[in-house]
Amino acid sequence: MSGWFPVLITLFKGVHIAALILWCAGLLALPLMLSRHDPAGTAAEYSRIRRATHTTYAILVTPAAVVAVVAGTWLIFFREVFVPWLYAKLLFVAALAAAHAWIGHLVVQVAEKPEKHRLPRSYLPITAVGIPVIAILMLVLGKPDLWDFPLPGWLLEPQGGQLPFDVPKR
Repeated sequence: MSGWFPVLITLFKGVHIAALILWCAGLLALPLMLSRHDPAGTAAEYSRIRRATHTTYAILVTPAAVVAVVAGTWLIFFREVFVPWLYAKLLFVAALAAAHAWIGHLVVQVAEKPEKHRLPRSYLPITAVGIPVIAILMLVLGKPDLWDFPLPGWLLEPQGGQLPFDVPKR
């Protein structure tokens, strides 16, 4: 490894962690912000809270999610981490992205249909975010050995196919 490569990995890891903190904190805060929507309140109060949730989702949480995923993807290839716990982590990242989309849908529903919106209780979206976050943390920090997990044979053995591009030799 050359002298700049460890610095690059450290930089990407720092960006990845900072973006994850923003993404996860925002996804946990948005359901609480959405619970403050009250169409019975004054128009100014409703507008202020709606703008705050929309801005938080569009300007803070979504860009943080994109940065976290991009930096994390680069880290996978930089570190060549292709192990079962990583694949399990990616499954929970997909669940976190699905929760992100659902919360975004709720933000849009509140903005477009203020008199008809029926938000779920705050604990539902918080749980939808919390479970993947906790699972991701357990997998990343624990790095459990999942080789004994029963997988179909076609996932464990090379299939002899050729990639549609050349793979560089080491």
